[in-house]
Amino acid sequence: MIADPGLAHLVHYLFECAALLVGLALFRHLRNMRGRGGILSPGTFPVVVGCLLGAAIGNKLVYWLEFPHLWPMLKASPMAWFMGQSIVGGLLGGWIGVELGKKLAHVRVRTGDDFVLPILAGILVGRIGCFLAGLHDGTYGLPTDLPWGIDLGDGRPRHPVQIYEWLLAAGATLTYPRWSKSLAHEAGLGFRVLIAGYLTWRLGVDFLKPVPYAYPLGLSGIQWICVLGLLTMAAQRISDRRPATPVLPA
Repeated sequence: MIADPGLAHLVHYLFECAALLVGLALFRHLRNMRGRGGILSPGTFPVVVGCLLGAAIGNKLVYWLEFPHLWPMLKASPMAWFMGQSIVGGLLGGWIGVELGKKLAHVRVRTGDDFVLPILAGILVGRIGCFLAGLHDGTYGLPTDLPWGIDLGDGRPRHPVQIYEWLLAAGATLTYPRWSKSLAHEAGLGFRVLIAGYLTWRLGVDFLKPVPYAYPLGLSGIQWICVLGLLTMAAQRISDRRPATPVLPA
């Protein structure tokens, strides 16, 4: 773990950039391999732009919902907006951005499955940076007496929640050929399962992290976003499976 705060933030930022670049490169490779056109093709470019813009906005919005007690910093320095990251916000914001990009480009096919492996790759790279940044990152776990607790620099063994997530993403990546095949009967289902699984994971694992600001029921802002995201996905799924009302002849 990195003790110097400035160096820790720099390393974390570099890994974030690497995660984005790796994910984008893998997305491009998969699109080309599947014959769906490059990133600059008319049907893909708006989707990618929507994804990146949506992810960037959602990333920051959810971070500041997680830390509302820091809002006075925004008044003192608007540049503080660029502090911090949120994978949950990035995923949900990116999803919304993709849907908006598809509407603008008149794309009616589901494109989510092309994002599954790039998202997992981004998590694998990004969480390494989170772990190396240690206590300076804000994603560290609570103290624990379990034998695998790791001292991040304050002399207290803590849950290595970054490693927990890395292992989960690694397992999902290694088993991707198997579980994606079982979901291939419906376009976009693999992506939805990944998002629902990640939201459920974060809702649970964040109980092993300090709560920076307690919302109702003692949940953090990210946990409430996960709850709302899961409820929205469930409602959307029910709506999609509901049989269409037949149109009676006039």
